[in-house]
Amino acid sequence: MAPGTKKIHKPAITMTRSDHERLSRIAETLPAKSLSVADQLFVELDRARIVADGRISTKIICMGSRLRFTSDLGEDRFVTLVLPGEADIAENKISVLTPIGTALIGLSVGQSIDWTARDGRTHRLTVESVTAPGDTVKTSDLVELES
Repeated sequence: MAPGTKKIHKPAITMTRSDHERLSRIAETLPAKSLSVADQLFVELDRARIVADGRISTKIICMGSRLRFTSDLGEDRFVTLVLPGEADIAENKISVLTPIGTALIGLSVGQSIDWTARDGRTHRLTVESVTAPGDTVKTSDLVELES
């Protein structure tokens, strides 16, 4: 390793079989202009531990999960991880094909990860809470969202 080069350790991640298969198909069909996005997603897919759909912990981020994360930029955000066609920043729905969305997939509560924004800067985020797809969001979460 060259002097001054720091190897970034990524935390272990877990994905459901159906999320893994669906995201693999999406990454394979991305147009040439989106190759860097596909490459980033393939890296995450390759390192993921795959589990049966009904066997994933509710504390792990999968497609449709609602989650709260904090960042080194002072952000404290509630978002939902979605497929590209469902993304809507006004509704806090982040596409898995964005750098931050790709970084989030498969993480669990308490894990942190470094991710590179489109401007080339590296940031760190930490997962604070996860609500599984289909689960009801707690009233306390809604109060925090409105403030």
